[in-house]
Amino acid sequence: MIGIAFIVMGCNNNTYSRLRDQEDKLIANYISRKNLVILDEEPAKDHVWAEKEYYKVKGYDNLYFHLISRGDTVSIDSVRHDTVDMKIVANDLIIMRYKRFDLTENPDTLDYWTTLEQAYPTEFHYYNTTECECVAWHVAVGLMGYPNSQCEVIVPSKLGFSTEQNSVTPYVYILKIKVKP
Repeated sequence: MIGIAFIVMGCNNNTYSRLRDQEDKLIANYISRKNLVILDEEPAKDHVWAEKEYYKVKGYDNLYFHLISRGDTVSIDSVRHDTVDMKIVANDLIIMRYKRFDLTENPDTLDYWTTLEQAYPTEFHYYNTTECECVAWHVAVGLMGYPNSQCEVIVPSKLGFSTEQNSVTPYVYILKIKVKP
């Protein structure tokens, strides 16, 4: 009887580990199927990203980032007639529109790209994970760096929202951001 209890406990303890292994394989399969080119070093800010180039973000397992559009790096100060760096900083209010899809061959898609899909965009303060628990989104905003940027990220479950963490489901997000003044 005690032996059966240990076997059951061992299977239950292994479940998350097995799910994580399956997730890692799903991400690797997605990268292979899409013929993505993985960069091990973060490209320079002036780098022109090729369509299939993805940066494997250091310090985060299986988080991949692709910059689609850099956004607005500077603005003109009409009073002083000089340029102002538009770099996003901690606690800036991020206004986010996104598309989310799973990594399968015929993915399910969640689309919050326009007001037709969702009246109001998602808002959160950059680096405030109590407002937005998805660590990958904060990392992506930091890598985008500027308002009106757009990117695509492959997000493993442990860096996503709690529902993704609980189901051990990775997703691809296409994100476009603005910063609320």
